[in-house]
Amino acid sequence: MKDAWTRIALWLVGGTLAYNAIEAVIAVWAGVQAGSIALVGFGFDSVIETAAAVVLLWRLRAEARGADPETLEKTETRAERFVGITFWLLALYVTITAIWTLATASAPEESLVGIILAAVSLVVMPVVAAFKIKAAGKIGSSALRAEAKETLACSYLSFTLLAGLLANALLGAWWADPAVALLMVPWLVKEGKEAIFDGGCCS
Repeated sequence: MKDAWTRIALWLVGGTLAYNAIEAVIAVWAGVQAGSIALVGFGFDSVIETAAAVVLLWRLRAEARGADPETLEKTETRAERFVGITFWLLALYVTITAIWTLATASAPEESLVGIILAAVSLVVMPVVAAFKIKAAGKIGSSALRAEAKETLACSYLSFTLLAGLLANALLGAWWADPAVALLMVPWLVKEGKEAIFDGGCCS
């Protein structure tokens, strides 16, 4: 049963990696076209998440190959710490992007592509995160659980991006996206700290 869930986890993480890579290209392109700092930043967030997914694949493949418990434990610890670092990078990205947007009063043009991208991610990412959390519990991987929370963070960013793009397009409220995004920073810092220093188990 555990082997089956390991394969499921591999597919989930691999799918997330591919999705985030495509998302990054589309978001950066659309952001440049519309002059949207938030949309370009969303693309760079996808790059960070892609890096985390690559490390998780490394950890899961080690288990799928039947690595010995000691090697698996070391791989798990390294993967979880790397994911923790990406949480902090994401917090840094959100803080810098939000403050820059607020300070420069950047009012981007409307971006239909950005709105569609954010809406799709808002639907897809919570579902993927839920399955990852379940898989993490089945195989006992705190690293996968941490990466699943990062996927949840992506869904939150998708929500703030969508809210910001719609508020700008419909109401001219350019400040909505960065203001709401800043509320997520303390949670990102906390999750990063737990992944790096606490290394909690999955249950």
